[in-house]
Amino acid sequence: MASFSAAVSRFSSISRPNTLLQNDNKIFESQCRPFLLSRRSHSLRKGLTLPRGRESPSHRICASFTDVSPNVSVEEKKLPKGETWSVHKFGGTCVGSSQRIKNVADIILNDDSERKLVVVSAMSKVTDMMYDLIDKAQSRDESYISALDAVLEKHSSTAHDLLDGDNLAIFLSQLHHDISNLKAMLRAIYIAGHATESFTDFVVGHGELWSAQMLSLVIRKNGTDCKWMDTREVLIVNPTSSDQVDPDYLESERRLEKWYSLNPSEVIIATGFIASTPQKIPTTLKRDGSDFSAAIMGALFRARQVTIWTDVDGVYSADPRKVSEAVILKTLSYQEAWEMSYFGANVLHPRTIIPVMRYGIPIMIRNIFNLSSPGTKICHSTYNDEDRQNLQNYVKGFATIDNLALVNVEGTGMAGVPGTASAIFGAVKDVGANVIMISQASSEHSVCFAVPEKEVKAVAEALQSRFRQALDAGRLSQVAVIPNCSILAAVGQKMASTPGVSATLFNALAKASINVRAIAQGCSEYNITVVVKREDCIKALRAVHSRFYLSRTTIAMGIIGPGLIGSTLLDQLRDQASVLKEEFNIDLRVMGILGSKSMLLSDAGIDLARWRELREEIGEVANLEKFVQHVHGNHFIPNTALVDCTADSGIAGYYHDWLCKGIHVITPNKKANSGPLDQYLRLRALQRQSYTHYFYEATVGAGLPIVSTLRGLLETGDRILQIEGIFSGTLSYIFNNFKSGRAFSEVVAEAKEAGYTEPDPRDDLSGTDVARKVIILARESGLKLELSNIPVESLVPEPLRVCASAQEFMQLLPKFDQEFAKKQQDAENAGEVLRYVGVVDVTNEKGVVELRRYKKDHPFAQLSGSDNIIAFTTRRYKNQPLIVRGPGAGAQVTAGGIFSDILRLASYLGAPS
Repeated sequence: MASFSAAVSRFSSISRPNTLLQNDNKIFESQCRPFLLSRRSHSLRKGLTLPRGRESPSHRICASFTDVSPNVSVEEKKLPKGETWSVHKFGGTCVGSSQRIKNVADIILNDDSERKLVVVSAMSKVTDMMYDLIDKAQSRDESYISALDAVLEKHSSTAHDLLDGDNLAIFLSQLHHDISNLKAMLRAIYIAGHATESFTDFVVGHGELWSAQMLSLVIRKNGTDCKWMDTREVLIVNPTSSDQVDPDYLESERRLEKWYSLNPSEVIIATGFIASTPQKIPTTLKRDGSDFSAAIMGALFRARQVTIWTDVDGVYSADPRKVSEAVILKTLSYQEAWEMSYFGANVLHPRTIIPVMRYGIPIMIRNIFNLSSPGTKICHSTYNDEDRQNLQNYVKGFATIDNLALVNVEGTGMAGVPGTASAIFGAVKDVGANVIMISQASSEHSVCFAVPEKEVKAVAEALQSRFRQALDAGRLSQVAVIPNCSILAAVGQKMASTPGVSATLFNALAKASINVRAIAQGCSEYNITVVVKREDCIKALRAVHSRFYLSRTTIAMGIIGPGLIGSTLLDQLRDQASVLKEEFNIDLRVMGILGSKSMLLSDAGIDLARWRELREEIGEVANLEKFVQHVHGNHFIPNTALVDCTADSGIAGYYHDWLCKGIHVITPNKKANSGPLDQYLRLRALQRQSYTHYFYEATVGAGLPIVSTLRGLLETGDRILQIEGIFSGTLSYIFNNFKSGRAFSEVVAEAKEAGYTEPDPRDDLSGTDVARKVIILARESGLKLELSNIPVESLVPEPLRVCASAQEFMQLLPKFDQEFAKKQQDAENAGEVLRYVGVVDVTNEKGVVELRRYKKDHPFAQLSGSDNIIAFTTRRYKNQPLIVRGPGAGAQVTAGGIFSDILRLASYLGAPS
């Protein structure tokens, strides 16, 4: 088995704190000596050169890796490249235990590829443990010794689970040898109080060496020829910054061919994360280094495919922790993948994609814990004609970046002045801040950009200092900071140049009442970026995700008034919930139910099959403010609707505030629209100015489409002349059954017994309810009338209006039967019937509620039961009025009308129509 070659080429400038004595140089040298001596025989065996004394006063320790230059004379075996190779990469979680390493070995052995290269990370947590060793040693914390023992124990126990015989002995011998060297090196760091980056990289890279060796021995144990590769002998990189390196592909390819000529095998286990510089100094590939290693190897081998094994099923359309309905994407283009990863999605780092993109090598993201999942394929774009016709296919996913601040530099002196932008971003660069997004108005009047919130103070101070003279002179008006921001990015192939995508995106945000603070759309056509308030970020993410049909249109609902109508609505929602989810992509979640005395709240949605029992068991004291905050405060659901099923004018008084907060309101409560005119006008103005919806179809005619019919006529340019109708189901029932031979009080008692009247029938007979419906339709038609402007003929005999109770009223009503019987008989003698109607005379700008007589062939005379009928006389329907007829009373039809408004809201918010 190849043993990994010598250690560090150069540990530069190990500085010592002032507290060390001058003779610490001797102590440092004596502590390093065991490391140097222990490595000498091994290094000579590998053809390495080690120094015999001080190189310089800064104590540079030198070593070099195996020289695998082509000048070495060996019998070479040429490296076969191409599609016979498949590359697999397993992260730390995948090799986190002995059982998981066995699972990895099974996957490799079951892969039917002719040749396999496997890149492995250190066991989970080991890299952190190695960095912790360095930190402890640098801070002179002697617990680094016990921490190193823990590293030894972790790998020793794993090896005992996996290996036996010679294989176990070989690995343990190498492990103890490495631990001994590390102990000496850490002691040197402990004395010096400092470790260079090269020293750190060398120490940290041991985790990958050990996991690669163990995995290769497990595969060998199964009878398969296998070699392990220390990629520091092959991968050559040039550091370009503290967190980035550039691979030297030509030199790496040369070294790979030489390595393979000495170690030919059809299965190679390679270390991820680590590499070396052209000067043979150990280094790492920085962030996501193992993924990067796999991609580089895939490119060097010209592999058929690179599979990245992880603990998720693939790339999601959005963060599943924020959008529970996020879906696994089957494919992504290379460009889409790196756009999403830049914006924080759990995808490959952009640099990981570059090596394989050059050769068109696909990357598969798969879940090692769910082999049945096909995963996500990242490859060249494969859009077809069908995709081009579907906006959903243009938008692949959404990602967010939090904890940002916007910096806005504006002033008239910026326009047309060369170098202004350069000066701005030069100042930002000088403080080392990272600019995430830039947006500039075409007028050049302002430039705004996003930076991490932790860096914004330094940026603002630098800009204030840099432009102090321009600010004092008024050429710049301000350098403003807008804190608490987040970025939302929509990513997709050619998305920005596709008509309708941007409109759909911003429409979804508007309908969720999300204010966009800044916009950036790159000409690359792969992303549209918006800046929103941090508290709106999740809500915005869910709103756009839902709008593009990547998840259900979800509405958080609060039901106010679980009386007869409210409870019927809840039962209808319960019965239809599964159908709405499966067939219409609508998820209606009742987050709260508020009664007059108690309320029931839920964070995930109330079980509507048990809401009555739950209200008894866990209900709490009713509190309207807390109720609204709970329903609307769930940022995981972008849309909120409150359904007021009461007849309470106090509740109606809150509608305007709720709409201002972005809460949609649906109600059968007539009090808001028939109350003070200025209140109605404010609500309608707010409704027209925002994307917050206010639906009240059930305020007139229960479930009949009366308000929507009226609006449809007006919106299409028709002119309303008159609206006449029987608006009360209760009074319709009474006069349909008040015929010759029957007493009026008897019919009223029958209607009360059947549940058609209010508990006190005077509420119906007074005509006030009809008057409210008349005033609503009058206002919808453009008339500015108050309820007091409508003359109402009350059917409650004047002496009975002061009765103390409904029971007393019903007892005394028979005394007035003769009066009603005469009216009925007079109508009968004239071949007519009595009907209680409301009339909106738009031409003369007035309304009336009264008892009228109609010929028996009139449509109003043809009613039965509790039906309502409304006749629209318009410019188009002048000779033959447009008639809407149907049940106008009862809990079922009223709740159905409310339910219809809820579904209309869902369609406006993005559900399929």
